[in-house]
Amino acid sequence: MRGARSAKWVAGAIVIALAATACGGSDDDSGDDNDSGKAGGTFRMGITEPVAIDPYNAQESEGILVTDNLFTGLYEPTSDGEVVPALATSKEVSSDGKTWTFKIKAGTKFSNGEPVNAEAFIRGWSRVAQKSAASDVAYHMAGIAGFDDVQAGKADTLSGLSAPDENTLQVKLSAPDFEFDIKTSHTVFSPVPEAAGDAKNKTYNEAPIGNGPFKMQGKWEHNKSITLVRNDDYGLTKAQLDTVQIDILNANNGVTLEYQGFESGQYDWARMPTPQLPTAKAKYEPQDEWIQQDTNGMNYLLPITDNGPMKDQKAREAVSYAIDRDAIIKGVFQGMYTKSTTILPPVFQDVYQKDLCTSCIKQDKAKAKQLASEAGLEPGSTLELAYNTGSGHEEWIQAVQQQLEDVLGVKVTATGKPFAELLEDQQKSGATGLYRYAWGADYPTPDNYLFPLLDTASINKDSSGNVTGDNRSRYSNKAFDDLVAQARASNDPAARNELYKQAEKVAMDDMALIPLWNRTQLRLANTKEFANIEMDFHENPNLAEISQK
Repeated sequence: MRGARSAKWVAGAIVIALAATACGGSDDDSGDDNDSGKAGGTFRMGITEPVAIDPYNAQESEGILVTDNLFTGLYEPTSDGEVVPALATSKEVSSDGKTWTFKIKAGTKFSNGEPVNAEAFIRGWSRVAQKSAASDVAYHMAGIAGFDDVQAGKADTLSGLSAPDENTLQVKLSAPDFEFDIKTSHTVFSPVPEAAGDAKNKTYNEAPIGNGPFKMQGKWEHNKSITLVRNDDYGLTKAQLDTVQIDILNANNGVTLEYQGFESGQYDWARMPTPQLPTAKAKYEPQDEWIQQDTNGMNYLLPITDNGPMKDQKAREAVSYAIDRDAIIKGVFQGMYTKSTTILPPVFQDVYQKDLCTSCIKQDKAKAKQLASEAGLEPGSTLELAYNTGSGHEEWIQAVQQQLEDVLGVKVTATGKPFAELLEDQQKSGATGLYRYAWGADYPTPDNYLFPLLDTASINKDSSGNVTGDNRSRYSNKAFDDLVAQARASNDPAARNELYKQAEKVAMDDMALIPLWNRTQLRLANTKEFANIEMDFHENPNLAEISQK
């Protein structure tokens, strides 16, 4: 996903609970603050314009924020990274890892009264897979039998999906995957009502009818606002808030507007401009309104590996050696971040391989210049560096730009764009150079980094050469792909982790991505008026659990 407590979850301790629970539940040591809170109230916040809020294409933090609260699937990740049942009451997997059978909680409904049953899941998943949807997140279900036929327009429904009875969903996979149940916690696996139609139904795209703790009030007012209201017919634990008012802010200064809105009392949740971090922490941490959390995310530079100056592995390594991560963390981030030397985040403790990226450990100007020369990245050449505006990236981008120019002698053109435009540009045929890139896990397994970001199957070029998946670096290595496939086919967690580690090393040796810093998320939260405010698994506020004080 494109996105003071410390995250507690680890990859080796992923648990699928046996009893159905409310989505997004938490076992935080502080207990359930909803018991001391009360229902009602309006929670206010700002975001920048989402790519989509319909589950067929929701993909970055803004879109996921809305979609995750409008829809409930089989499983949900808690803020601690435990995957718990939402609508799934049981699961079975065949010994070969290719057939999964889920029992679905009976009697729940969409907010328009339609039943949520196995057919609703088949409808939703097949709708995503259709080629006409051009979904950037359809690859999550590429392992389901019949996916290729639906993508090619030969079928409308995934042949691997069936409903033995109204509340039983059977899934046949084209290859073994012993973590498939975990992956269904992604919003792309949401059920949809018959009213959804196909993925290009503009009416539904802008006012999705879901089965989650909230529902839309009116439609998505582009570049203005989205309003959610409590779904009183929700089939699981009902939300406490009456309304969530989401303002859509100018992409050029969105974080600044969030921070100003929090200071003025307009917003109850906010990010902060990087230069304001020390001031904000000093002011709000003593008031218990400061959240600092090491999350499941990572920050990289995305090199386009099939075109332009970053096509050569040595050029990518030269860029990495030229960056002084320690200086940027100290000078720009005021020591609040930690340096990354891996593709996978440290929270995956069982697979974490510290200092796997040797060029990330310490700036080496001589090595950077040598590798650049060997790759043909000569002084005076131009290197594009694109980033999204309005999210506090300007200062560190400027620092990276200066370091690359000083060390390599190249001309770096740093271009800021609205987030949706940046994501679109990364996918275009002929993309080149470097992009600001970050990833937060959609579900808690290393597979959610390795397969979406780096597997050949996740490139998904269309007829014009545009990438419609998340492998936007266009990285392709058969040895890597084979290791990921072997990991999926292993029912032994320890053996699976070893394969993930091997795959990560292959990609790191190729410098498929350029690690920068581990993801520490910083937020302000109005704990004076609201109880049980936390950062959820997707780095958004846990709207379904917040209550008034």
